[in-house]
This record gives sequence, C-alpha cells and structure tokens, in this order.
Amino acid sequence: MSDEEARQGGCSSQAGGVTVSDVQELMRRKEEIEAQIKANYDVLESQKGIGMNEPLVDCEGYPRSDVDLYQVRTARHNIICLQNDHKAVMKQVEEALHQLHARDKEKQARDMAEAHKEAMNRKLGQSESQGPPQAFAKVNSISPGSPASIAGLQVDDEIVEFGSVNTQNFQSLHNIGSVVQHSEGKPLNVTVIRSGAKQQLRLVPTRWAGKGLLGCNIIPLQR
Repeated sequence: MSDEEARQGGCSSQAGGVTVSDVQELMRRKEEIEAQIKANYDVLESQKGIGMNEPLVDCEGYPRSDVDLYQVRTARHNIICLQNDHKAVMKQVEEALHQLHARDKEKQARDMAEAHKEAMNRKLGQSESQGPPQAFAKVNSISPGSPASIAGLQVDDEIVEFGSVNTQNFQSLHNIGSVVQHSEGKPLNVTVIRSGAKQQLRLVPTRWAGKGLLGCNIIPLQR
C-alpha cells in the first residue's frame, strides 16, 4: 500500500453498520501505518540520527553535505502525513467500538424485553389454562352476631382461601381449625366465591357469646 493509499484509507469514513470485521480491518490499517512510520524514522536514523527537528543547514547556512537531504525531507513529510492518518484511524476505531458496544446494549435490552414478554405470555397462558380458582370448602351455617357474620360471610359462600390455607394445601377442616386457633384476635384474609364472583373478606377469630372463635359451620367440598 502506498503512502497516498494509506492516507486515503485512514481518512475514509465508516458507512453503514459497523461489524467486528470492520474493527479488525481498522486495526490492521493502524498497524500498517505504524509500520510505515517506523520505516521512515529508520530512514532518519540512518542519516546520522537527524530526527524530525534537527537543522538541514550547517553553521554557515549552507545545506548539509553529510546527509541525503532529499531522503530526510521525504521521510519527515511522510511521518507527518502518516501521523495524521494514524490519528484519524484511531478515531475511527474508537467510534466503531462505541457503535458495537451501543448495539450490543440495544440487543441485550431487546433480548431481555422479549424474554420478559415471553414469560408474561407463558404465565398468562398458564393462568388461562388453570381457569378460575377452585373452592375447597363451603359455609354451611352462620350464627347472628358471630365474628363470621360481622366479617360478612354468608351461607353458601365457597371458600377459595382462608388465611394461609388454599386449594393447593388444603387437606381437611383441621387445617382451617389450626389457622383459627393460631390467629385469635388477628385479622385473616378470606377469599370466597359468591354468586360466581370473588369476594375478599377480613375475618378476625374472636371469643364471643357463642361457641368457638368464628360462629359458623364450614364443610369441605368434594374434589
């Protein structure tokens, strides 16, 4: 590659989406320019180590005869141009890496959004397939003025949730009795199905004038 081609390549702009191959090509170009800079510095070194700033005239103002002035001037010119090319390529590398990083972040965000959407759809599908919650017990009778009556329970309410007891862990009425005994004076969340609709109630097991802490009779449903 000629010096002019290297400069044109270094100054060309990136078009379209940046790929890893583009970055690799830029790095290859950077290394090539660095090799050319070194080669031109070697030329200066061969000319008595004259470098970039040493004068090309002697103390009397005449052109130096101990160095090849044409080679020195050409090498110095090439080094200046190549350093500009190197700076341009390094800027392209930085911009390309930034674009790749930004695109990776966007892809990660899209993947997370899609995964979340898929999980929500799967959860929704499971909910739909499971249908409405199944009741495991039924209120058979209620005493007037009892904690159950005060809480708003009604006869024929089908119990879906009674404190920590639900359809999945209900085994017998002993489960409800245990929750009631350990919750005296504490509010319990009770969910029932009444006339096909769910109702949320707050029941506080309390000692009252009648028997027990609820004042209602609950029977299990056949499942």
